[in-house]
Amino acid sequence: MSNQLQLTDSSKNKSILKILEPIGRNLGLTLFAMFALFPLVWMVICAFKSDAQMYNTVFVFQPTLENFRAVLIGTDYFKAFFQNLVVAGGAVIITVIAGVPCAYALARYNFRKKEDVAFQILSFKFAPEIMVILPIFLIFQKVGLYDTFFGLIWVYQLITMPLLIWVVRGYFEDISVEVEQAAQLDGYTWYEVFFKTLVPLIKPGMVAAALLAFIFAWNSFTFPLILSGFKIQTITITALRYIASDTVHYGQVAVASTIAVLPEVIVALFIQKHLVRGLSFGAVKG
Repeated sequence: MSNQLQLTDSSKNKSILKILEPIGRNLGLTLFAMFALFPLVWMVICAFKSDAQMYNTVFVFQPTLENFRAVLIGTDYFKAFFQNLVVAGGAVIITVIAGVPCAYALARYNFRKKEDVAFQILSFKFAPEIMVILPIFLIFQKVGLYDTFFGLIWVYQLITMPLLIWVVRGYFEDISVEVEQAAQLDGYTWYEVFFKTLVPLIKPGMVAAALLAFIFAWNSFTFPLILSGFKIQTITITALRYIASDTVHYGQVAVASTIAVLPEVIVALFIQKHLVRGLSFGAVKG
């Protein structure tokens, strides 16, 4: 009789655990999402606050659109937004065109000091931007690349290229060589094997790496601060005008920042399927 009662209690406990487990998991994910998204929510809230309300109120305040008028009307913020889009988008396009074949070469071909070359490429990403900005500035002044789209797009390769090469290289290494050999036996040339077989297989990883590269290029501050002047200004530099010598217009900074993150969020939502597959590609190996 006692054994039957124990079995009954254990079955009840298991059923209770089955009910509570998804509830606890969903609650934990909800709390984490609230924690992760709170900075964005707070930034949007600050965008509707006046300077006087910034320090005196938290969540209960009188919303105002004055910050939006100050940023969007009568200023060149949209010009800077478009220029930032051109520079970051152009940098990512060149990175994908040149970086994907480079990643394939590092993944497939064996040559002397290959790993040293790969680490040297990665070291460009680790190097502080302030360390290389002075010689680049002097070179740009000499060759006429200062304050030009091409100059910024070129120097942004120091940010985007190492990231994409190392990420995509791992995806190429996860693809068996027999896949290429089978395609070549079917009569495909190397270019057809690369573009028709390999590129579709690494597409999720390439999209994920390109998005990360775009985010780094979009948020770059040091390079456009030193290497751009009056003709070209990115939104990261334009946002500095809302910081005066005697005060900081936090509401206007919040508006500029909220609009600045929209392209990243929109692009991430559109390529969400490829992004999830790309970030999880090769994570589970048998």
